[in-house]
Amino acid sequence: MSDPTVYEVPHIPPESVVDDPEAEAARAAVAARAAMVARLEDSGDLGPGPVREALLALPREVLMPQAYARRSAPDETPPHWDLLDRSQPADRDELLRRLHSGDSVAIQHDGEPILGRAAGPRRGGAMTAMSSTMGLTARLLQLLDLRSGQRVLDVGTGAGVTASVACFVCGSDGVVTLDIDPYVTSAARERLSALGYRPAVVTGDGTAGWPGAAPYDRVFVSFAVPRVPPALVEQLAPGGSALMTLGTSSPSWPGLAVIARRPDGVVEAELRAVEFGHRAGVGFDRLFLSRAFRETITTAEGCTQRTRSAPPADTARGMWLALDALYPGLVRHFGADDLTIGAPECGSWMRARAVGHRRWDVTACGPRDIWAEIQDVAARWRAAGEPAAYRLRIDADGVQRVTSPCGALAWQLPRFPGDSGDPR
Repeated sequence: MSDPTVYEVPHIPPESVVDDPEAEAARAAVAARAAMVARLEDSGDLGPGPVREALLALPREVLMPQAYARRSAPDETPPHWDLLDRSQPADRDELLRRLHSGDSVAIQHDGEPILGRAAGPRRGGAMTAMSSTMGLTARLLQLLDLRSGQRVLDVGTGAGVTASVACFVCGSDGVVTLDIDPYVTSAARERLSALGYRPAVVTGDGTAGWPGAAPYDRVFVSFAVPRVPPALVEQLAPGGSALMTLGTSSPSWPGLAVIARRPDGVVEAELRAVEFGHRAGVGFDRLFLSRAFRETITTAEGCTQRTRSAPPADTARGMWLALDALYPGLVRHFGADDLTIGAPECGSWMRARAVGHRRWDVTACGPRDIWAEIQDVAARWRAAGEPAAYRLRIDADGVQRVTSPCGALAWQLPRFPGDSGDPR
């Protein structure tokens, strides 16, 4: 582990707080950080070890001295935000709460330069860079099993949180953090340096990796991809491992690809059905349920049938992952009281509501029979042994195939344009 003293906060006597606003701000930041870590521990997202030590030491306000606070409702158009700034005393308390809430933190609006920008309101457009939710980040970084001296490729720099943890644990000499946006990398380079860390901060296509510093012992991708980028597998060292979210255009049912290169060079991979994953990366089409469509699928009349077939449980994540792959284009409305799913591209929808002991009313509308699709995949999933994880085969010809352990349930991942080469 690298020297954690770069994060050391001097002891601040309580009596000095009254006369020193900066000392008071420092004490508040330390307390907020400790409270965030405690919540992560209570939720089971964080356990003892170097990741906990790093998060407890990391001054997030140095990495994110500015962050956006949304002021509009989720469906309000145009959306509007305020850019909070730590240098503005009126913003400090809200900024500190936002940085340590555990939620994702938006740091860039519409691809703007991040350094040297003025605080204040923004309207329209979208957020284009952020720091991921801390529960997800903590779980994945622990699973990655970072150790001192490892070479790490952090794909998708964002605010630099993952890179800073990797530097804390492994030492910054072996860390490369890569992002497609030059404004993101320039800000991360300056702020990581302010923490005493100088990893290689480079600008480029994350799916191509960074061969100049390969091979890597650990590869971490902080945005969703439709398939495993072959270049990242090629850059994985023997004994190394990689983690990334695999997803379709639907945000509802992500999978986690866990990839390992054995000491003999053979690649082994698994796709795990998970509850939460990273957001889609640049150029990834993303389906969503508009406010009007959500209102339709929760209130409109349609064709109703009564059935004894129970909807699959939310915890049957291996089934939902398979549904997303075999019948793409579906989005779950998780805010509804009942199982409610829509297909935005064709307008089909369905909802299933319990109406008594082992009785459900299924109401549907549109050209797709979503309930039949669910029942088909559920039956195939049960016949396959109800897997929560699947084998992921990455072939030399670029084919990537997902298969249940018994081989009874399978699908193929889409290709990137121009895929070729042997990743093994």
